[in-house]
Amino acid sequence: MKFFRMLGAVCVAVLTVPVWAVTPPTVTLAVDATSAPRKIFHATLKIPATSGDLTLYYPKWIPGEHAPDGPVIDLAGLKFSAAGKILKWRRDLLDGFTLHVEVPAGATEVNAELDFLSPATFEGGFSAGSSATDKLAIISWNQVLLYPKGWKSDDINYSASLKLPDGWKFGTPLPVASHSGNEIKFSTVSLTTLVDSPVITGEFLKVVPLAQDPPTEMDIAADSAAALDAPQEVWDHYKNLVDQAQKLFGAHHYRDYHFLYTLSDHVAHFGLEHHESDDSRVDERALVDDASRKMSASLLPHEYVHSWNGKFRRPADLATPDYEQPMQDDLLWVYEGLTNYLGFVLTSRSGLLTADQDRDDLAITAAALDHTPGREWRNLQDTADAAPQLYFDTRSWESWRRSTDFYDEGTLDWLWADVIIRQQSKSAKTLDDFCTLFHGAPSTGPMVKTYTFDDVVSALNQIAPYDWRGFWTDRLTNHGPGAPLGGIERSGWKLVYDDAPSEMLSGMAAMKHFVPSALAIGLVLGDDGNIIDTTEGMLAAKAGIGPGMKLDAVNGRRFSPEVLRDAVKATRNSGTSLELLVENTDYYKSYKIDYHGGEKYPHLVRDDTKPDLLTEILKAK
Repeated sequence: MKFFRMLGAVCVAVLTVPVWAVTPPTVTLAVDATSAPRKIFHATLKIPATSGDLTLYYPKWIPGEHAPDGPVIDLAGLKFSAAGKILKWRRDLLDGFTLHVEVPAGATEVNAELDFLSPATFEGGFSAGSSATDKLAIISWNQVLLYPKGWKSDDINYSASLKLPDGWKFGTPLPVASHSGNEIKFSTVSLTTLVDSPVITGEFLKVVPLAQDPPTEMDIAADSAAALDAPQEVWDHYKNLVDQAQKLFGAHHYRDYHFLYTLSDHVAHFGLEHHESDDSRVDERALVDDASRKMSASLLPHEYVHSWNGKFRRPADLATPDYEQPMQDDLLWVYEGLTNYLGFVLTSRSGLLTADQDRDDLAITAAALDHTPGREWRNLQDTADAAPQLYFDTRSWESWRRSTDFYDEGTLDWLWADVIIRQQSKSAKTLDDFCTLFHGAPSTGPMVKTYTFDDVVSALNQIAPYDWRGFWTDRLTNHGPGAPLGGIERSGWKLVYDDAPSEMLSGMAAMKHFVPSALAIGLVLGDDGNIIDTTEGMLAAKAGIGPGMKLDAVNGRRFSPEVLRDAVKATRNSGTSLELLVENTDYYKSYKIDYHGGEKYPHLVRDDTKPDLLTEILKAK
C-alpha cells in the first residue's frame, strides 16, 4: 500500500512493506487425524498476512507425481477469519488451486480451517488416492495445507503438529520436537521439507532397523498384526538392499531414511518417492505371502533409488520453486527409467528376488513392450512429454495409446547402456561407475543438484567414451518394430516364448488376463470376462473385438479363466479355431479366431555365443 509524504515542494511515493513480506513467513499448521477411520482430516492454519488480497495456493504439482494432480477436489470446509471475523474468499477463475482472501485493515494473521476428504473407496492415484482405513492412515502434508503466494517453498517455514487416534503409533522422517500422548509437535521446517515428509500411522505398526550409519529403518503399518509377521529373511533382504545401494552410489543424501510401507487392501497402491522416505502401499499380505511378496519385491528398491536419482539429482525442468509452477517431464526416461533399471538390479543384488526370478520379471517386461503396437506412432520421448495425461489413462486401449512406458522401456534402454559401457571398457567400467560419479560423493543431507540431457551425456562419456548423444536420441525417437531388446541380446540372453509359465508369471495375480490370451491372440481381459484391451494388429482385434466388450463363452462353454486357458492350449494339437461369444452393449456376437499356436509365455534363455553380462550385472557387490 502506498502513501504520500510531502518533503518541501517534492512529493515522494513511499512503499510501506510489511515485515513478513521481506522476511519469509512461518505458518502454524495443526492437523487433527483422530477421525482418520472416517477418512476425514481436519486442519487449522495461522498464516501471517496484511490487509488487502491474500492469495493462497493449494499444492498442485507434487514432486514425484509428475502431473498437476494435487487433490483439490477433496478440499472441503474452507473458512477464513481474522481478529474473530469471518473473511470473504473466492476461488481464482483461471486456476482452481488458487484462493483469494479479503483481509481487513489492521490484520496481521489469517486463520484458516479446512478438511481433507480421503477417498472412501479403493481409488485415486498418489496423494489423491484413498489413504485411510479403520486401522491405519497415511498423512501427506500437501493434502492439508495452503501456502501464501510470493515465496519459494524452500523459504516458507511451517510449524506443524499432528493429533492421532488413541493408541496409534507413527513413523516419519520429519524431525519431532515433542511427543505427548497422541499429539506430536514437529520441528519447524521449510514447506519443501514438510511436503517431502509424510507420516504413516496406525494401530498395528512395526519398526524394523536396517542400518545405523546413516540411520535407516522400515516403518510398516498394516490392517492386522498378522500381516507384520514376516520371516527373518525378509528383513535381512531389506538390510541387504540398504547395503547394496550404498555400495552402488558410494554416498547418501539424507540424514536418515524411513521406508514408509503400508500393507492394506483398502488404500490406493503405488510408490511415491521422498528424499528421506518413501510412501509405498501394497496389499495386506505382501510381506507374509510368498507369491505376493515376489510381486512387490522391486517396489522399495525403486523408491529407495529415487533418494539419489530424482530427489538429489533432478532434471532442471522438474526443480520448480513451488507447487504452482508447471513441471516439464521430458527427462523422465532418466528420472524414472534409470530408477526402474537400478531398482531391477538391486532387487536381485539384495536377494529380494533370485537372479532367475529377476530375469523372469525382465522377460515379462520385454514381452509386454514387444506387444505394444502404440510404439509405431508414439515414441519413448512422447510418453515422457505426455506423462501428466498418461498417468491417469485407463487400461482400455493401452497397447495402442501407450502409457507411462518410460519406466519399463527405460529399464531395457539403461540395461543396453550398461552393456555398452562394459563392452567399450572391456568390463573395466559399468553403469555402477556412472552412478557413483553422477549421484555419489560427497555425502550430504537433502539437497537438489539439477541436470540436463547434456549433463547425462557428459557423465556417460567420462565413464566410457561413446556416441551417447546418438544412442539416446535413437532410443527416444525409435518406433521399433518390437521392443528395444539390444540390451538383453548383447548381455548374452534371448527373449523366447513357450508353453510353460515362469515362476514369476505363475505367481502374478495378472496372469489370468496377461496370458495366455494376451500374447497368443491379443486379448486382455479380467477374471470376469470383461475385455480390458485388444492389441491392434493381433487376431482378436482383427476379428472385431475391442475394449468394453465381455467374453461370455469359449467354444460353446461359459467363460472362466481356466476354460479360456484350456481352449488356447488345445489349439496347438488340433485344427479347430477358437469360437468366442462376446457381448457388446447388450448385443451378442460369435467370433472365430483362427489360431493354432497354443499357449505363449515369455522367458529369457542363454545365448552361449555371447558373454553372460546380465548375470554379472545382477550379482551382489
